[in-house]
Amino acid sequence: MPKFAANLTWLFRELPFMDRFAAAKEAGFEGVEVLFPYDCPTQDMRDQLVVCNLTFVLMNCPPPNATGGRQGFAAVPGLSDRFRHDFERTLRFAQVLKPLHIHIMAGPAEGPEAEAVFIDNLRWAAARAPQQSLTIEPINRFDMPGYFLADYDTAARVLDAVAAPNLALQFDAYHAHRITGDVMGSWTAHGHRARHVQVAGFPGRHEPRGGDIDYPAFFSRLDSDGYTGWVSGEYAPETETGEGLAWIR
Repeated sequence: MPKFAANLTWLFRELPFMDRFAAAKEAGFEGVEVLFPYDCPTQDMRDQLVVCNLTFVLMNCPPPNATGGRQGFAAVPGLSDRFRHDFERTLRFAQVLKPLHIHIMAGPAEGPEAEAVFIDNLRWAAARAPQQSLTIEPINRFDMPGYFLADYDTAARVLDAVAAPNLALQFDAYHAHRITGDVMGSWTAHGHRARHVQVAGFPGRHEPRGGDIDYPAFFSRLDSDGYTGWVSGEYAPETETGEGLAWIR
């Protein structure tokens, strides 16, 4: 079976944030991710990771926009300075939290100019942090309307253009189903590019069990393909988190 991580932004929300680390460890997770770990004391989070012996798998860039609006700027024409400023801030947090991966969000945009901007910014980021693993993730436009990186062919084209060893694909099976309706086919075509995997059930984005995605078959496929990265549960529990964790066992 794969190595499972808990997304603490989504899971254990019945608990105060700092208590979620210990809860994840007690539930059987060996790794955690936090989408936007910018509002809590960074050293306190690092202390929880150490005390609980948890791997910090992933965090997102950019920091959240306090005034709302775009989630990401990396592909938005005219906002490269904003993206690079935010990336520098993310790296400062990463120095303490030591994430395996930083997910760079493209933001809302479209067209060839946006793709060129995205490629340019990713080349810059990969060179700016050559020892840090970076990921990009296709996100479906039902959940995030207007998001630039919304299909796997574009992601493959961008990754090939950037051609940086520290940049790879983040494969979310829920988004893959929304985008293509064929998780296994999407993995067959693009899984060799993946460095991190996320899962959630469909429909409903609840626990990854039952529903339209055959997760036992998907997990077996990851094993047979030799995938050695983490698989993170990024979903909204139907009840309390602990009651729905049979999928990791």
